[in-house]
Amino acid sequence: MTQSTPGSTTPPGWYPDPSDPRFVRWWDGHAWTANQAPRQAQYQPAFQPPRTEISPQTPVYNPFIWAITLLPLVSLVFMLTWQPEFRMVTTRQGVTTVDPLSIYTPGYFLLMVSGFVIYGLSVFFAYLDHQRLLKSGVVRPFHWAWAFLSAFVYVIGRSVIVQKVAQKRGLWPVWATIAVFVVSMVIAGIWTSNLMQSMMSSFGYSVST
Repeated sequence: MTQSTPGSTTPPGWYPDPSDPRFVRWWDGHAWTANQAPRQAQYQPAFQPPRTEISPQTPVYNPFIWAITLLPLVSLVFMLTWQPEFRMVTTRQGVTTVDPLSIYTPGYFLLMVSGFVIYGLSVFFAYLDHQRLLKSGVVRPFHWAWAFLSAFVYVIGRSVIVQKVAQKRGLWPVWATIAVFVVSMVIAGIWTSNLMQSMMSSFGYSVST
């Protein structure tokens, strides 16, 4: 197609410009036209090496993944140390209400701060765990940035990938996370019940047990 050829069987279309390979030119089926456009590079997907199994002797657990799993218990400890008194005060308008200072104690702010600290530590430990898995030979481990969404999401994704390359190992962090969640919910439920009873007693209501 480097020249006009009557009777050519080449169908009309865009083809590499014979005068400049950086462009494509429209072939109308008989001759080159003046229509020209930049040549677009063909898309080539990035090569991703397959995940291969690691040796049975290669450790798949490390202190960082266990720290991520157990960190919620630290927040639970701070919650148990917060014991508001629910003192009642009377405003100038004669309205009786709860004294805010009896709720927003140092223990309350410590509990709030601990939540942010635990979140940050979870992301940091996820990064360290990701680096440790790379050094152990795990190809494309679950990315640590998922911990920004939730530590539980990272633990699940990490365990699924490790389980695929470590011969059915790697799921213990998931079970540990579930156990920590169940224990935390039970303790938090009991603590909340006691807190509500204390609040109702402060309001002058009789709470039967």
